[in-house]
Amino acid sequence: MASSSIDTIKAHPEYRQLVAARRRFSFSLTALMIALYYGFILIVALAPHQLAHPLYAGATTSVGILVGVGIILGAIALTGFYVLRANRRFDPAMRALIARLQHEVTA
Repeated sequence: MASSSIDTIKAHPEYRQLVAARRRFSFSLTALMIALYYGFILIVALAPHQLAHPLYAGATTSVGILVGVGIILGAIALTGFYVLRANRRFDPAMRALIARLQHEVTA
């Protein structure tokens, strides 16, 4: 793709809108993950006794381990959600925009 085509695409308002939407979405998921992780760290620091409770009587596994695994699974879920949204919305919109603008430039 020629440099002028890339500059044309980058200057297009639809491209800027799509990039802004993707950035808002990714920053939202990042903020959510940071809140989950640091929330867990705060609970570990300020209320470790809450996490030390066994899951049930006689269990060696505590609530903290379950919550930690939940944080990891949450990170995997957020990653999957981002990939799903990117594959279904952002990537097709970007391909369509690039194809349309390339067609306009060559026509």
